[in-house]
Amino acid sequence: MKRITVMLAIASAMLGASVGVAVASGAHIASSVATVGTRHTSLGTILVGTNGHTLYLDSADSKNKATCTGGCAAVWPPLMTSGKPKAKGSAKASDLGTIKSGSGKQVTYKGHPLYYFASDTAAGQTTGEGSNGFYVVSPSGKSITKSPASTGGYG
Repeated sequence: MKRITVMLAIASAMLGASVGVAVASGAHIASSVATVGTRHTSLGTILVGTNGHTLYLDSADSKNKATCTGGCAAVWPPLMTSGKPKAKGSAKASDLGTIKSGSGKQVTYKGHPLYYFASDTAAGQTTGEGSNGFYVVSPSGKSITKSPASTGGYG
């Protein structure tokens, strides 16, 4: 009986941790006003969300129109906001906007809907760069389509 109790406690703790991860990644959900800032990376200066995670644009989107929904949005969660988004760093407030997305407001930059990449698990990671037509966004609103600077090897 004691073994079952211990196993239930472990399962409960694991479930709680999973919920915690889901809630932590809920930074993509509009529970507060989003802030778009900048960060210096090997790709240059890029836009980042409130949580410091890299923001991407989808080359399949048109101005103020998001095409990444459903399963796509599970991999590329949109940056959502509950109010008018704010800018910091080299990001410009005048370039920020919102569009209706599902039941909320998705943040745009120079008309590009903004997304996170679910596999970027830490602030500043750019692992989604160039993947499936998604690119890191520069403060000018353009996609960055170059590879990260080499850290060794040929060159």
